[in-house]
Amino acid sequence: MPLSNSEHQSLLAAADAAADAARIITLSYFRGGGFATENKASGSFDPVTLADREAEMAIRSVLGKLRPDDAVLGEEFGEKPGTSGLIWVIDPIDGTRGFISGTPTWGTLISVRDKTGPILGIIDQPYTGERYIGGLGVAEMRRAGMVVPLAVRPKASLSDAILFSTFPEIGTPAEYAAFQNVSRKVKLTRYGMDCYAYALLAAGQIDLVIEAGLFAYDIQAPIAVIEAAGGIVTGWKGEVAHEGGRILAAASAELHAAALKTLSKADP
Repeated sequence: MPLSNSEHQSLLAAADAAADAARIITLSYFRGGGFATENKASGSFDPVTLADREAEMAIRSVLGKLRPDDAVLGEEFGEKPGTSGLIWVIDPIDGTRGFISGTPTWGTLISVRDKTGPILGIIDQPYTGERYIGGLGVAEMRRAGMVVPLAVRPKASLSDAILFSTFPEIGTPAEYAAFQNVSRKVKLTRYGMDCYAYALLAAGQIDLVIEAGLFAYDIQAPIAVIEAAGGIVTGWKGEVAHEGGRILAAASAELHAAALKTLSKADP
């Protein structure tokens, strides 16, 4: 059953309030130093901080008050069941490596999904004050009282495209080779933006984002925002990418098809 307009407004208001609550926490720690960093991975560096955990707790507290019947899935504290059929999928700090390094391109990801996939997403950039919102009839960036519509760039050829990825050493050797296949064909490749790259694609600044090894909480908010802005997000074989994995985000179906064809040449 389609959601009512009042339900749309309730979800948008809850997402905004949750992002506001997380922003207070993350900004109180950012560039302040003095907080411990733990490594969640073995054999690599996957940091988590007190800011990550407190921000997720703040988001969960807001959702518990405003949307008590919805389920919640978060990076730091797992899943809370619900009865409404809606699931909030959250990453309190996407780009913790950037956060602990003092770079401002980390963000908070908050999304809502139903059985079909993400229906609303927020990419919040607390330090720059930008909030990218997509879904439920909304596609806009808000900053300091301004509201700017989101729209992907007009169609670009692969040779004229700007490509972003978080890590130069993307994925496995085979995945790296596939990525390099695309990178050699585009006009410009840049690295290290985490979730901000997806926001820039939705804002019409860049054309492609290609990544591997993502989780549901890394990509569901970007999917909602980019699709609301007119873009497309799938896996490397064109499959649904709601659960993460290997991600190809593009500003147009034509550019997506060209990148997909090139990726597949080195895809195992």
